[in-house]
Amino acid sequence: MRLPSARGPVSAHVLETLSGTEDGSAWPADSNVARGPDVLADEDVQLALWVLYELHYRGFEGVDDDCEWDPGLLELRRRLEGPFEAELRRRTSAHVRDAMSGDGDVADRMFALTGTFEAPSVARYVQREATGEQLVEFMMHRSIYHLKESDPQSWVVARISGKPKAALVELQYDEYGAGRPERLHATMFGDALEGCGLDREYGAYLDQVPAHTLAGNNAMSLFGLHRRLRAAALGHLGAFEATSSQPCRRLAGGVRRLGLPDQVATYFDEHIEADAVHEQLALREICGALVEQDPSLEQDVFFGAATCLLLDAVSGEAMLGAWLSSRSSLRGGDLEPEAVA
Repeated sequence: MRLPSARGPVSAHVLETLSGTEDGSAWPADSNVARGPDVLADEDVQLALWVLYELHYRGFEGVDDDCEWDPGLLELRRRLEGPFEAELRRRTSAHVRDAMSGDGDVADRMFALTGTFEAPSVARYVQREATGEQLVEFMMHRSIYHLKESDPQSWVVARISGKPKAALVELQYDEYGAGRPERLHATMFGDALEGCGLDREYGAYLDQVPAHTLAGNNAMSLFGLHRRLRAAALGHLGAFEATSSQPCRRLAGGVRRLGLPDQVATYFDEHIEADAVHEQLALREICGALVEQDPSLEQDVFFGAATCLLLDAVSGEAMLGAWLSSRSSLRGGDLEPEAVA
């Protein structure tokens, strides 16, 4: 993947450091890295953080692999993560508090939590009303995560033990195609992109997606890469799986309504039944079992779940708000006509 274009001074500093055009990687100690009023919508911060996280995944063309552990870049990442995590905790605190004091076991309260975030349904809109161009935009947003689907959660495998570890590996085995490379969910999503006339290359649409899309991805990396946040990573996974099956049914319906190739709908079909099973596995055998092992992790389980739901709501509101105003939900204006299948 090529390095993206900068969106401000912090991302420019990161990109110049990685490309070797700037001498040194330290950010001035007296300089604030998060200047805007909403770090979740800060294009500069979210891109810088995404690029720094990507060094721990597949990296970038022409960037030395040693940059993954560059002390200056790691310190800058820490300074970006601080306000990001603080804002996520602030905006989810009431939901976490209510879930902690609710009735039922962890799984019951997680299911109840999924209904507490009010947001318009992108999946329902795609099912009934979206144009072909809007569906293509949706796929471009989704490509940032789904071309490395399940990878952020895999960081957690080595950080847990016993029953939740066995259940997580069972779930990940399905996500990674159950031994069949062509059934890797990331591969199937690439097939779906091609069915929409889009580029399946990893990171192809990084420059086009806005901050809220990057923020959703960054939260998964934040949780996965920090051992202290392992419970948040699994709570996020639980909420993700618990809110996937029905939306995927609607998305598959929208794909068929628009007459797109079967390979596009096949990706969503795969998740209708699989995620109905995975939600029980994730909430009861992973999250519930983890809290049984260590009750002190319960709050972070709900924090991770609430973060998933919050960022999905933020992204959905922005996307639908743009479409209902006859605007593109992407950065840089309208889609190129040839990108529409």
